[in-house]
Amino acid sequence: MSEPLPPIAQPAAAHPARVYNVWLGGKDHYPVDQEAAELAARANPAIVPSVRANRAFLGRAVRHLAAAGVRQFLDIGTGVPSADNTHEVAQRVAPDSRVVYVDNDPIVLAHARALLVSGPRGRTDYVQADVRDVDAILDAARESLDLKQPVALMLIAVLQYIRDDEDPWDLTRRLLDGLAPGSYVALSHPASDITAPEVAESMRIYNERAASHATATPRTRAQVAKFCDGLDPVDPGVVQLTRWRPGPADVPDDTLPMWCAMARKM
Repeated sequence: MSEPLPPIAQPAAAHPARVYNVWLGGKDHYPVDQEAAELAARANPAIVPSVRANRAFLGRAVRHLAAAGVRQFLDIGTGVPSADNTHEVAQRVAPDSRVVYVDNDPIVLAHARALLVSGPRGRTDYVQADVRDVDAILDAARESLDLKQPVALMLIAVLQYIRDDEDPWDLTRRLLDGLAPGSYVALSHPASDITAPEVAESMRIYNERAASHATATPRTRAQVAKFCDGLDPVDPGVVQLTRWRPGPADVPDDTLPMWCAMARKM
């Protein structure tokens, strides 16, 4: 799907987007990412089906939001482009949808700019920023999105990279504070209370190989539900990936260690 990665010096640490690319069967990663992905998946074999189910959740969530009238999406933690990216799903439902992708890996954004091309009636733009840079993200998003109108904030498998002492709940609240009433947040997050020993071991293996700013913290269902405090939850609430509004072809799998949810800002 994409050109080979640039011939730069091999990175010393794994990056979440490139590790995720390994698990999705992609080719846009380096040996350090391959090693981290393979060792983590060996410790927790549910990782690969989980990331694929997570991708399917993204698609269902975007379709639901577009069908509900949302025409603006702020997707933080873009990841290496794959099939059915946010703008592609949204623009199938509503061709005038606008999407801003945000990631902190310049390699990811180089691929995004080359491959994530909007339909003629919509728009896609790209911001290089860390999810922690709330003001920078919102300022850049204003160039493409009307933040006085509802926006769907997509935080798909990204909040685990914010440590507890960095307060990911406050970070999410501050992002939503910059968006209009009627906006939504859709999120997914690794679970620490489903097959917990396997999840903890795979996280330990990944964290040993990741940069300090990209280590991961799995969380309980109650901790994930806290991201929706003060918001209007969308049914069915906080559930496992395959339990969120599954389609006829979706097979429930309660062994997958990830929670997901969607909620609306009132």
